[in-house]
Amino acid sequence: MTARTATVSRDTLETQIRVSLDLDGTGKSQFDTGVPFLEHMMDQIARHGLIDLDVYCKGDTHIDDHHTVEDIGITIGQAMAKAVGSKKGIRRYGHAYVPLDEALSRVVIDFSGRPGLILNIPFTQKRVGTFDTELFSEFFHGFVNHAQVTMHIDCLRGDNAHHQIETVFKAFARALRMALEPDPRLGDRMPSTKGAL
Repeated sequence: MTARTATVSRDTLETQIRVSLDLDGTGKSQFDTGVPFLEHMMDQIARHGLIDLDVYCKGDTHIDDHHTVEDIGITIGQAMAKAVGSKKGIRRYGHAYVPLDEALSRVVIDFSGRPGLILNIPFTQKRVGTFDTELFSEFFHGFVNHAQVTMHIDCLRGDNAHHQIETVFKAFARALRMALEPDPRLGDRMPSTKGAL
C-alpha cells in the first residue's frame, strides 16, 4: 500500500496553519495552536484514530478562538482528502459509539465525496473553561466541507460539557479509523456502485 500521508499549509490574514498527518500511524501527535482545549480534543483524534497528527497554527487568538478553530478544521479536512487519495479499497463507512461517565455520543461518517454535516450536541454549558463550545460546530463544518465527507454527530446524553465534547471527538476518531481501513475483500476496487467517489 502506498503511504497515506499529507502535509498542507493554509495562510490567511487571520491564521497561518500547517497540518501533517499519516492515516496509518500509531497515534503520535504534536500541537502548537494557542488553544489548549482544542489540542486536547485533537489528541483524541490521533490516539483513538491511530492517526499521526501534527498541527501548528499561529492565529488571531487575541481577538477570539473562532478563526483558529474553524481554519484548523478546514486544514485537517484538506490534509485528510489529500492523504485518502482515490478512496479505492477503503471501507468508506465508519461509525462509533463512545461513552465517558454519564455522556454518550455517536458519530457516523461516509467518505462520499459529498460534504454534509448533521450535528446534534445539546451542550449543557456555553463554555468549557474559556472555550466556547459552539466553536466545535465551526471545526466540524470546516472538516466535512474540505474532507468531502458526510457525517452525523449525535451526543445522546450528558451532563458535563467537557464529557460531551470528548465523547464526540473519541467517536469521531474511531469512526474515521473504521472508514479509512483497507477492506481486504474489496481489494483495489472503488467502494461505490458509481465507480467514483
